[in-house]
Amino acid sequence: MTDAERRFTSVRVEVRAGSDKALTIGGYAAKFERFSQNLGGFVERIAPNFFNKSRGDNWPGVVARYNHDDNMLLGTTQAGTLRLGVDDVGLDYQVDLPSARGDVYELVQRGDVAQSSFAFMVFEEEWTTTDQGFPLRTLVSGRLMDVAPVNTPAYEDTSVALRHLAQKFDAAPEEVRSLAQHNELTKFFKRTDRGAPVKRSAAVALAAAKAVDLSPLKAKH
Repeated sequence: MTDAERRFTSVRVEVRAGSDKALTIGGYAAKFERFSQNLGGFVERIAPNFFNKSRGDNWPGVVARYNHDDNMLLGTTQAGTLRLGVDDVGLDYQVDLPSARGDVYELVQRGDVAQSSFAFMVFEEEWTTTDQGFPLRTLVSGRLMDVAPVNTPAYEDTSVALRHLAQKFDAAPEEVRSLAQHNELTKFFKRTDRGAPVKRSAAVALAAAKAVDLSPLKAKH
């Protein structure tokens, strides 16, 4: 069983100026402090320090692949053909494509490939709620595995997140999956074992205040 997960951002991947006439593309693979769409009973955000461990280790083993396909390797941090950076917005990547992948460059240039994605493993997470009481998962720290320009973002498998939630509340995984399917994960956040409401951290409350209104999610099934 693997704990690898994937998420994508709607920020446009673009052609960038490279060195030595390299075919270079780049964009934000992840953005901080933004609520995701409804991922199946919960929303998610990425804390600004999520990539600190990978960055501190100089991004070991991170690769760029078109559509996350092993047969479509675009660059690696090891070879220096993939460069990563973190700023106030999020995780930015820039990759020099091999000449054989000029088709990917053209697709990005034409706008056919317009989004990016990243694969990761979570070391630390926090489960709380938004101001509307909707379950919120905050990715606190983890390991970056790859970044990828994608033409069609894949379905975001949340099985790992739901398994972590089941472990947090000592619940049966089947129960958690069923509640998620019916948009009823709020059951776990209404009260603790002592009967007191679950409290949110100040950071999460601030992020929620800045986010768009998620109330329509309550009615989504």
